[in-house]
Amino acid sequence: EMHQLRYFAKVAALGSFTRAAEACHVTQPTLSQQVAKLERELGHPLFERLGRTVRLTEAGAALAPRVAQALATLDE
Repeated sequence: EMHQLRYFAKVAALGSFTRAAEACHVTQPTLSQQVAKLERELGHPLFERLGRTVRLTEAGAALAPRVAQALATLDE
């Protein structure tokens, strides 16, 4: 779903679920649940959770530019 992709992109850009949730105006648990749902649907973890920060996995790094392009196209 589009909101899941927007949340994924924001976490990837900011490196933090908390900061991404603030930027998206949702609660952190809501954002985390939606990203986890996206990961389940894709069958791959997209982030390595490292305490308060996160890093893209190989799958996440491959997905990030595609999501950024799709969102930019939709925003136009």
